[in-house]
Amino acid sequence: MDLHLEGKLALVSGSTKGIGLAIATGLAREGARVIVNGRKQASVDEALAKLRAQVPNAEAEGFAGDLSDVGQIDALVAQYPAVDVLVNNLGIFDPKPFEEIPDHEWLRFFDTNVMSGVRLARAYLPKMKAKNWGRVVFISSESGIQIPVEMIHYGVTKTAQLGLSRGLAEHCAGTGVTVNAVLPGPTHSDGLDEMAAKGMGDKSFAEFEKGFFETERPSSLLKRFATTEEVANMVVYVCSEASSATNGAALRVDGGVVRSAF
Repeated sequence: MDLHLEGKLALVSGSTKGIGLAIATGLAREGARVIVNGRKQASVDEALAKLRAQVPNAEAEGFAGDLSDVGQIDALVAQYPAVDVLVNNLGIFDPKPFEEIPDHEWLRFFDTNVMSGVRLARAYLPKMKAKNWGRVVFISSESGIQIPVEMIHYGVTKTAQLGLSRGLAEHCAGTGVTVNAVLPGPTHSDGLDEMAAKGMGDKSFAEFEKGFFETERPSSLLKRFATTEEVANMVVYVCSEASSATNGAALRVDGGVVRSAF
């Protein structure tokens, strides 16, 4: 299927590793010109090298800056005044008991996971609407539907992204701009490897994975961690011309973790 992404300029926030890098790589493979973003120039350069190794003819460039910071977003927009595709992937998580999460941590999570997407959408939506074409995708999570007790602040930000995504889709009604949310479930990313290393002990990863789905996510139908590429496949499609009738949706790539027919 030709997704008609050739020549489109796509920004993927927080895309130096994990799901973000897989999305950037998938978009580049479909012919989009991709902006890879990370906090440090070294991580951006490393990500670009990995992307180009997988897609030798990729049109890819980087922007080093923390997009939870208003000043860095201003610098980004000055360099790239318009994009065709905006994927709000930037996000942080940190398992912590509710009673131990201070106000400044709540605010840090909202600035990173929610407000970065608010600010980027506010900057780029007007020109998308004027052009009558654009794609905005928020990378939410199944945790936005089933709030994880071990990191309530994270889950709440992911719920907020769902409301923001739907509200912006309504705001763009009748235009060629679509806004959707994609909800990954448990995914084998760099962040998972770091978390698993703390809890594996003498276990192998296969044993850790089996135990995780027996105790932490027993409702999973997949019974394994999704790959970042499996998540990226959905995102790349939603960014494409082929997805023009998909709008205001919350699209789950959760391996069936959420026990719902809707």
